[in-house]
Amino acid sequence: MSAETENTDPDDTSTSPLKHFGHEVKLERERQGMSRSELGKLASCGYSLVAKIEAGDRMPALDFAESCDRAFPHSNGRFVRLWPLVIRYAYPSWFRPFVDLEAAAASIRSFEVQVVPGLLQTPEYARAVMEAGRLRLGTQRVDNLLTARMERQRILNRPDPPDLWVILHENVLRVRVGTADVFGAQLAKLLQAAETPSTVIQVVPYAAGGHAGLAGPFAILSMDEGPDVVYADSFAQGQIVADPAEVKGALRAYDLLTAVALSPSDSLDLIRITMKELNR
Repeated sequence: MSAETENTDPDDTSTSPLKHFGHEVKLERERQGMSRSELGKLASCGYSLVAKIEAGDRMPALDFAESCDRAFPHSNGRFVRLWPLVIRYAYPSWFRPFVDLEAAAASIRSFEVQVVPGLLQTPEYARAVMEAGRLRLGTQRVDNLLTARMERQRILNRPDPPDLWVILHENVLRVRVGTADVFGAQLAKLLQAAETPSTVIQVVPYAAGGHAGLAGPFAILSMDEGPDVVYADSFAQGQIVADPAEVKGALRAYDLLTAVALSPSDSLDLIRITMKELNR
């Protein structure tokens, strides 16, 4: 569920950021006497995507907003300024505060038991996760959520990316999501991510038995200023926890998980072994 279906009329350009963005693109394009195909060429996309964005049916990537500002001489950067609001409202309302905190975090510590965390997912793997999820989402909704999820990953490409420490249960490596090619590419991305100085990946092996993460996946976000917060995932929706005692418990649990997990080097070896087994 998105904010546009929760509290607003999705066809009202005054209340839907997505509809408003698309309407502004159409107005500027027509003002310039430009066809959708011409704008698509400038934005490195097709006529169909331009039409869907103008109709408010598809979430624009930041690259598209930047292309619009280049294509429309009198926009004065308007589309890039609109874009953060548009992308924010692609998320369910309960998830938006986490996205804001994630973007501001100096360090992120994440524990996952079933899937690779969103910040490290490939587009194909992310789509497979969404399509296999508990809710049957339409193609349009999946496309918009996929764009939003990929845009979250931009924080890792900043000059000052957050320190990212990811602990995966071995389940994540053993339960294939998507085709063999999709899953193999996802494992390869984990290896690639681990090569960056700001990212550490560890795996809790089956041999570890019971562990401190049995309650489920969670993430700890640490800021340059202000207290740490915890994001705890659940079946219906996640929640942000700021209570100092609960945050302290999460930090303790994470320390215990790092203690029972394989070393970063051995964890990457296990990922490589899994990739080889996948190709047999």
